[in-house]
Amino acid sequence: MKYKKIKPKKIYEEVTETIYEMIRTGQLNPGDKLDSVQQLAENFQVGRSAIREALSALRAMGLVEMKQGEGTYIKGFGSEQIAFPLSTAILMNIEDVANLMEVRKIIESGAAASAAKKRTAENLEAMKAALEEMKEANGNEELGEQADLQFHLAIAAASNNQLLSSLLDHVSGLMQEIMKETWRLWLFSKQTTTEKLFDEHMKIYKAIYNQDENAASSAMLEHLGNVEDILKRYFEETKKNEK
Repeated sequence: MKYKKIKPKKIYEEVTETIYEMIRTGQLNPGDKLDSVQQLAENFQVGRSAIREALSALRAMGLVEMKQGEGTYIKGFGSEQIAFPLSTAILMNIEDVANLMEVRKIIESGAAASAAKKRTAENLEAMKAALEEMKEANGNEELGEQADLQFHLAIAAASNNQLLSSLLDHVSGLMQEIMKETWRLWLFSKQTTTEKLFDEHMKIYKAIYNQDENAASSAMLEHLGNVEDILKRYFEETKKNEK
């Protein structure tokens, strides 16, 4: 008889499951404000990075919202949201990744083309600032993926289409989970691959700067395709190791 290999849970996953269970059982209700990251870290006796990762996972599930300058609040949700398996919600299987990447390709290739047509000097500055932060991350996984997300959101904003920006913002929590995994994988591989990631973003930026709609859309599709390939290889390797 073959037995499935049991993997130890990461600290942030344990924190996520604990808060998830508190929401499911009614200990936390829509509108409730969570403690600060520092206070949660002290209460759970874990590092602040684990708390931030847990909150990102809960945000990806649509269970919390982070209000700038105010804090993190429990969102209103339907019964179907609180019933699905936590492992699926955290978006760590190949089916979820493929579905999200398909959505991203559809939305972001169009957003890049629209940004090339409508971008302003202010939009370009926002993209450039994110690129500079990405370059200066210098092996810092958290800073790298945050700058990555800001760059993609800046492109959506540059489309000057509020509905398009809202659509991308709606899946930004899921995007952040994928970016977190992508940067982790990139940083564990050769240094040239992190440079390649930066170059792909720069290629998108230059196309938008030059107001070349076709080039911007193509560069975005190429970048997202490469990200998807990296993640697929990771899941294939993980599956082999579990056998």
